[in-house]
Amino acid sequence: MSVEAHQLIAIPQPDQPKPSIPVAVRKTLSSPWATGFVILLTVLWTIPTFGLLTTSLRPSEDANNSGWWTIFTNPSFTMNNYSEVLTGGDTIPGGILPYFFNSFAIAIPAALFPLALATMAAYALAWIPFKGATTIFFVVFALQVVPLQMALLPLLQMFNLGWSIGPITVVPDLDLSGTYIPLWVAHTMFALPLAVFLIHNFIAQLPRDLMEAARVDGAGHFTIFWRIVLPLSVPAIASFAIFQFLWVWNDLLVALTFAGGTPDVAPITAYLASIKGTYGAQLDLITAGAFIAIIVPLIVFFALQRFFVRGLLAGSVKG
Repeated sequence: MSVEAHQLIAIPQPDQPKPSIPVAVRKTLSSPWATGFVILLTVLWTIPTFGLLTTSLRPSEDANNSGWWTIFTNPSFTMNNYSEVLTGGDTIPGGILPYFFNSFAIAIPAALFPLALATMAAYALAWIPFKGATTIFFVVFALQVVPLQMALLPLLQMFNLGWSIGPITVVPDLDLSGTYIPLWVAHTMFALPLAVFLIHNFIAQLPRDLMEAARVDGAGHFTIFWRIVLPLSVPAIASFAIFQFLWVWNDLLVALTFAGGTPDVAPITAYLASIKGTYGAQLDLITAGAFIAIIVPLIVFFALQRFFVRGLLAGSVKG
């Protein structure tokens, strides 16, 4: 091959122009009408939250007998609601703090366990060739359609009575009441199908040349997973970690099923439910406890927001 021909082959071709948003669509989205519509939605979304905040700052008699909008004609505020919820009082023995720390003890492991298992499973299904990998992936994907409510009773029986298949004991009869273990196991099992599916789709799009170069250099699967796949998958892992943490933190159904309402293991959502269920509609205390409960989700979301946005956009375009 001549030098001229080699140079012609080596010359990179110019990038093809990427499709852009039509001009009409861009003008519509940037018009004053679109801006006004977004502002209107923001206001409508904010009004209920403002009403809850106002109710949490009103005296008990005013909060239970009149709407929050009456503050404009009869303003009255107090911090006694937050003080009673935090420290406990005559109607709320113990206060919210034990339940607050229980939520941490439940949500952090219940977010880390499925992430660790799903990341390893996703790598194995994406980059370790073995017979039946595609079938296993589709089975995991299909498990997402299993309703959460269908699995609660079998899991509760398994935790309380054990699980045996004929003479074979699969799960021994262990007394797990009053511990976090049933909550961790339940949340991990419910999160695994979606976690494996999302993280697998991200890991499968990593460059194949990068994996092959690592294998040529003598790297094994563990080294590739630890040194290459995990650092590159941080956006996807962080995105699912946010979803899972917020889901567990705000969960009430699983908490009531496996933890009950005892202060030893019950999360903050069970505490909020007990205020209303035991003492009636104490709107001032319920709203104060709700605003204390949302502090942690807000901190988590804003602290990991950049990873969350990168995880959502990952894989949407190539190049």
